[in-house]
Amino acid sequence: MAPTAKRKRNYRKEYDEYHAKSVQKKRRAGRNAANGKLKPPKGMEVHHKNGNAQDNRRSNLAVISKTANRRMQPKRKPRRK
Repeated sequence: MAPTAKRKRNYRKEYDEYHAKSVQKKRRAGRNAANGKLKPPKGMEVHHKNGNAQDNRRSNLAVISKTANRRMQPKRKPRRK
């Protein structure tokens, strides 16, 4: 059996189906607003203390390392295959 060729990603379709949705735009705007307020250095990220990514009050934001921020994220369900 011949090895299967990897399919080329269609980035335009991927954007249109996921990233262009209004919910994703709102989330991206919230992340950009938080990053704009604190301007974290390289290797650091903005963490929302109360877990609400839309709450960009300065008192709710903290700059922490990427690894620490990933550890604090809620666990996701495994992807179905």
